[in-house]
Amino acid sequence: MDFLAVFLRGVSLLPSIVQGVETMYGAQTGAQKRHAAVELVGAALSVADCVGGRPIVDPEKFTAALGTVVDGIVDCLNASIWAKAGAGDAA
Repeated sequence: MDFLAVFLRGVSLLPSIVQGVETMYGAQTGAQKRHAAVELVGAALSVADCVGGRPIVDPEKFTAALGTVVDGIVDCLNASIWAKAGAGDAA
């Protein structure tokens, strides 16, 4: 499978993964939740990568970039109207 297709599929899952990690690890620190999200997406992409027969050649750089994408998704979710409405409901 084309790497770009696998990557875009992984990115499309990020909002759901971030929300799931927030639910499961709500009491943990942001860094711990970020680590969990990166691990989940990284594992999913690694499995797809192995099935497709195209290994990631620089796993450290890939994981660091994936962390940046996770941070961006979190920023988008935190800035959304949905997040703002949910925060007001909890107060």
